[in-house]
Amino acid sequence: MKELGNIRISDDVVKTIAAKAARDVEGVYKLAGGVADEVSKILGQKRPTHGVKVEVGEKECNIEIYLIVEYGFNIATLSNEVQKAVHKSVLEITGLKVVEVNIFIQDIKIPKIQEPDVGQEYEEEVSF
Repeated sequence: MKELGNIRISDDVVKTIAAKAARDVEGVYKLAGGVADEVSKILGQKRPTHGVKVEVGEKECNIEIYLIVEYGFNIATLSNEVQKAVHKSVLEITGLKVVEVNIFIQDIKIPKIQEPDVGQEYEEEVSF
């Protein structure tokens, strides 16, 4: 078959696919952005791909994912699940060979403990 031309997939396309796949894994609280993402946030620009860095070649790509995870999830297992999900999604949607999916855990989201309201009276039940 005669070659019809070149196909080039934008870095932003791969970032979007990877970000969606990572966020869909249970235990991922959110993606953690770097300095550029923080500047964009200050300027009021929303970037759904913050926390994802990619290098895209003609036939392959490397991906880095920066995460904040929910407390209570095994970090190694969660990271492996994110790697698998990102790899699968990028490969299926773009056809690019995914060489690496590197995961960087930036923080853990710990649920806030509900503090009693100040001034609220409590009755203690004491048993002997």
